[in-house]
Amino acid sequence: MLIGKRLNDRYKLLKMIGGGGMANVYLAHDDILGRDVAVKILRLDYSNNEEFIKRFHREAQSVTTLSHPNIVNMYDVGEEDGIYYLVMEYVPGQTLKQYIIERGMLPIGEALDIMEQLTSAMAHAHHFEIVHRDIKPHNILIRADGIIKVTDFGIATATSATTITHTNSVLGSVHYLSPEQARGGIANKQSDIYSLGIVMFELLTGRQPFSGESAVAIALKHLQSEIPSPKRWNENIPQSVENIILKATAKDPFHRYQSANAMKRDIETALYPERINEQPFYIPEDMEATKAIPIIQQEQLFENVSDETIVLKGSKVEEPIRAEAAKLDKKKKRSNKWLKVLISTFLFLAIGITLALTVIPGLFIPKDVKVPDVAGMKYTTAVNTLVEKGFEVTEPNIVYTDDIEVGDVIKTEPVAGRVVKENAKITIYQSGGKKKSKMANFTGKNFESVKAELEEKYKQVTVNYIENDKPKGEIVEQIPTPDQMVIEAEQELKIWVSKGPYQIRPGDFSGWTENSVTGYLNERKLTSDIKREYSDSVEKGLVISQFPKPGTPLKEGDKVTIIISDGQKPKVTKTVKVDNISIPYEPAVTGEKKPQTIEIYKEDMQQKMDRPVETRTITESATISLEFVIQEGSKGHYKIVRDGVTIIDKEVPYPTQ
Repeated sequence: MLIGKRLNDRYKLLKMIGGGGMANVYLAHDDILGRDVAVKILRLDYSNNEEFIKRFHREAQSVTTLSHPNIVNMYDVGEEDGIYYLVMEYVPGQTLKQYIIERGMLPIGEALDIMEQLTSAMAHAHHFEIVHRDIKPHNILIRADGIIKVTDFGIATATSATTITHTNSVLGSVHYLSPEQARGGIANKQSDIYSLGIVMFELLTGRQPFSGESAVAIALKHLQSEIPSPKRWNENIPQSVENIILKATAKDPFHRYQSANAMKRDIETALYPERINEQPFYIPEDMEATKAIPIIQQEQLFENVSDETIVLKGSKVEEPIRAEAAKLDKKKKRSNKWLKVLISTFLFLAIGITLALTVIPGLFIPKDVKVPDVAGMKYTTAVNTLVEKGFEVTEPNIVYTDDIEVGDVIKTEPVAGRVVKENAKITIYQSGGKKKSKMANFTGKNFESVKAELEEKYKQVTVNYIENDKPKGEIVEQIPTPDQMVIEAEQELKIWVSKGPYQIRPGDFSGWTENSVTGYLNERKLTSDIKREYSDSVEKGLVISQFPKPGTPLKEGDKVTIIISDGQKPKVTKTVKVDNISIPYEPAVTGEKKPQTIEIYKEDMQQKMDRPVETRTITESATISLEFVIQEGSKGHYKIVRDGVTIIDKEVPYPTQ
């Protein structure tokens, strides 16, 4: 089980998101760059197959040379414990196949938009002489915003042509297979264009053009049957749009678009008013009649051969001749028998010698042919030219040169103009472009020490600074990765330089609860030191302040002191007794003892002055005592009212001791 495994101490596999005959695809997280990636892993039952491994690496080398918004980016390639993997851009969304299943036939405008993106991507790949060989909706991803991405360059071709009858996982490819691939021939740019035409057919009709009980039956239809009109299932398709499908899916590559760019231009103008009702596409009859019928090798024949197939064998013509001669001989005189036999034998020998010296050599000895000059042509064009002349073309020799564009033919062996036999073998010397060298490994080196070297070697150096456990200034990652083949003078290099250990910069915790703060700090592996203080302004349980101050860089294990409010500080109260409060009696008439009403008011923590604590009448002066409960920082208060007139009004201070 690979889920949870970390490849190269970097890519953590999270879940499987796709799979096929050769490889499975996982969603993974790149711990160094902090991003999600897609990791394609070669199935373990192929991990010991050298051919599969070579094809796997070939895909990485192919796609790394490409940079296009509609082609999935390749980030890394590696092997660990027998697990071969490619690290690619993660494209959230779904395959185009899933999209078609959900939507059915698409609106014409949307289908053309998708095809514009597809042909643009393939034109870019073909410019670098990269043939996809397995274009199908399963290998095309579509994002929610409608952007498509082509993936799986070269992987599907790691299985032989006969595999279509062996595994269900490869079965899907046969619906999009070009006739030349179905014959077991070499896939070229026109093969990709044929597959693009089948994809376009499916986008506009919601179905594939051919179906059958087996992969073999479908492959035979690609070889023998014309593509049905897509209007049969979608009558709204304009003639200009149908023509694109018919031309892209012509049986003979010669009649298809000669480039993905040419197909793209037709797609871009398909809905122009002057093109909507153009004449239907057809292959001229004279060209169809003289078209060479490809030879299918014995091992490429499918299971059922038609009963009408005629097998010609050598017939014995001698027997009727001898029978007739015998009848004649009976009428001749026996005396002439031996003479006639000798004469006949001589004549047969003479005729045989004449045929051997004249007619027969002309039938079996190849003609002399001059090698055409294909220098400057693209490889596939040169191959087609030589094959048409009857030559056999061997695998190309790649020659690196600064002067000739990659993919162009430099020369042939034998050289152009030399006279050779018709079926002679021709070797093409193809330009590999400028000489590539292995990308150096700069990880682990101090950036400042190699900065001058990098700026001198590479076209552009982009530096990204990240927090990392590595020492400050050390290069921790680079793209292209080490050992990747590059042209140094034209290569853009991206490197990631450590800023030192990961630093945490906490924000302002003011007003946070204690639980919120401790949870935040624990999650980031910081130590919390909680202290409490009374506060008149901050509610109890909330943060008053912190140390170090907000925004200070910290590392794991550092301590953060948090001051939590305990609310307002409780105040101390004291009981204060005031003795000997004298209430004078003053009669209105001297000597007259008329009663006077006395109201006593006081204010402390327990009593308000809104009503008297005591009411009495006096006929003479009196003395009273009052007790006050006073809070620290506050004062007591009392007053005496006689017959409605305040005669005493005093404060009682909080005692200092």
